[in-house]
Amino acid sequence: MLNRQLLAPNSILVVGGSNDLTKPGGKILKNILEHQYSGALYVYNHHNTTIQGVTTFNILEEIPEIDLAIIAIPAISCPEVIEFLAIQKNVRAFIVISGGFGEMGSAGKELEDRMRNSVNKTGGCLIGPNCIGVLTPHYAGVFTTPIPLLVTNGCDFVSGSGGTAIFIMESAIPKGIHFSRVISVGNSAQIGIEEVLEYWDQNSERESEMRVKLLYIESIRDPDKFLFHSRSLVNKGFRLAAIKAGSTKAGSRAAKSHTGAMANSDSAVEALFRKAGIVRCYGREELTTVAGILKSNTLKGRNIAIITHAGGPAVMLTDALESGGLKIPQLRDISAKDSLKKKLFAGSSIENPIDFLPTGTAEQLGEIIDACEHDFDQIDGMAVIYGSSGLTSVKEVYQVLDQKMKTCRKPIYPILPSVISVKKDLAYFLSHGNINFPDEVLLGRALTRVYQTPIPSDDQIILEGVDVPKIRQLIESCVSGQLPPEKVHELLNAASIPIAKELIINTIEEALAAVREIGFPVVMKVVGPLHKTEVNGVTMNIRSEEHVRNEFNRMICIPDTTALVIATQYDGTELFLGAKYEPKFGHVILCGIGGIFVELLKDVTSGLAPLSFDEANSMIRNLKAYPLIKGYRGKPGVSRQKFAEIIVRLSTMLRYATEIKEMDINPLIGNKDQIVAADVRITIEKK
Repeated sequence: MLNRQLLAPNSILVVGGSNDLTKPGGKILKNILEHQYSGALYVYNHHNTTIQGVTTFNILEEIPEIDLAIIAIPAISCPEVIEFLAIQKNVRAFIVISGGFGEMGSAGKELEDRMRNSVNKTGGCLIGPNCIGVLTPHYAGVFTTPIPLLVTNGCDFVSGSGGTAIFIMESAIPKGIHFSRVISVGNSAQIGIEEVLEYWDQNSERESEMRVKLLYIESIRDPDKFLFHSRSLVNKGFRLAAIKAGSTKAGSRAAKSHTGAMANSDSAVEALFRKAGIVRCYGREELTTVAGILKSNTLKGRNIAIITHAGGPAVMLTDALESGGLKIPQLRDISAKDSLKKKLFAGSSIENPIDFLPTGTAEQLGEIIDACEHDFDQIDGMAVIYGSSGLTSVKEVYQVLDQKMKTCRKPIYPILPSVISVKKDLAYFLSHGNINFPDEVLLGRALTRVYQTPIPSDDQIILEGVDVPKIRQLIESCVSGQLPPEKVHELLNAASIPIAKELIINTIEEALAAVREIGFPVVMKVVGPLHKTEVNGVTMNIRSEEHVRNEFNRMICIPDTTALVIATQYDGTELFLGAKYEPKFGHVILCGIGGIFVELLKDVTSGLAPLSFDEANSMIRNLKAYPLIKGYRGKPGVSRQKFAEIIVRLSTMLRYATEIKEMDINPLIGNKDQIVAADVRITIEKK
């Protein structure tokens, strides 16, 4: 757990401090000095008596008791030094800058283990190894630059990569984004991303000013802990945005189902972030743009007014916003539009975007913002595009924008692209605590990411309609491998998931008896081949006994076929539902439009079991094909309520059947009255 000694130490020892500023120990000492650390500062170095004017010790035993030790010496020497300082000098916080540990192999991992064990014995805190350090308003404990302005209400930032942390700060500073703390966890020998989240969560009342939390993540060691604390933080009013790097689809090559080919660790991360209410980003510019949005007033709806003096950027911003689900509505209040038009130059457009021309003045901008704030009720937020046209000064415009951003209830997103030609005026604007979004398309995409991020789900498991004891009994009676159709039917029935009536047949006589029992029309499918359609192993709309005979004789000869299935045929929209077990995360559930196009189009959304009804409905609404589910151009839609019920029940079943590793329901046949599973494949693995 992070502690006071790490975040606000009264004394610091730099082990390996140096006069050589090209070495981490030298540069980190210089940064601490230059940023006016007010506590007691010491150096441990074998060879010098004074380094950069700081009291220096050559013998460990002579060092006084201190709060924090920053270690920048060869890896092989670190465990012994840390053990001595932790036990003999009561040091309770360590930052290990040095590399050469777990990232280098098993020998380095043993060194990490020794350091962690020494720190754990005394209840201390260990950051690193192999990190750039820690920044707080109390001290600049990093060997890198730039060092951003650190303020109590800035962004809290934790990174699994020191280099990436630097680049993210480089991206944030020109936008006017400030930080409160920056923690680089490196190899996370003791403190990782999850432990930082835990500290933020457990100290949320004391740290209420640090509303925006940013994360750069390379691995999630404990998804349950990550979810618990991140969801708790968002529910307490904090806003979280994160990049998760390092996901791969390589494992999908061995998949045994459509779901296995599409679901991977990245799907699990996506589902985990949505469950927690974290805004997911894919690059540092996007992360820092999202941070600026989260620092602004909250957007309460999806209707944006674009205020501009240049047409092109407004068009690009409109495209970016509307492609992500936000709206640029036409302004409806005729009286307010007429009143505003009289205050602008001839030729100005009072539609949306509102274009007040390159010659538009600061006073006119103020009038437009006031109208959007007070007169146009359908507007929820404003994006203001204003750079230098070369015709007029922009400082007065930026002054008006500064004043309006501080007084308006609706959020205002300034897009000030002239970062070179009027850099002094832009510096004035940023110096007043404002944030600039220099690229309109990046802002549009980031704003839609924030808008599309759902609120955190609750952690209740919905058991209605799911017979957990029966499910466990069935799973325990099965052997590893693909489940036979009769077991599949029993499992889905135990979860109250409707499934088409099917009969397994091995002879023509059994086939004819089956269709007489089920009734025409029917579907015939092969049992055995992995992808039935690829071997022409599915025939629909069979309506005669002669057709049954012909298809039986053809299908039974398809390689790997062990039997055939005859099933009731249903009419409706083909849907898809699948699941894959991801180690540590649990089951990733995918839903989408089904049939042969599910892998080709990859229009699927993901969730992490167990799911709530809100999560299931969100998964359905976020499909690109959602208009088909609602009903499109006279074609009847699908019961969204029943689809959500099936998704939730499936997720509950999987929560209690972790032996299921892959599962496909493709297709589910749905209409406004019912949804029925027409083809199901389940693979289990038992220890």
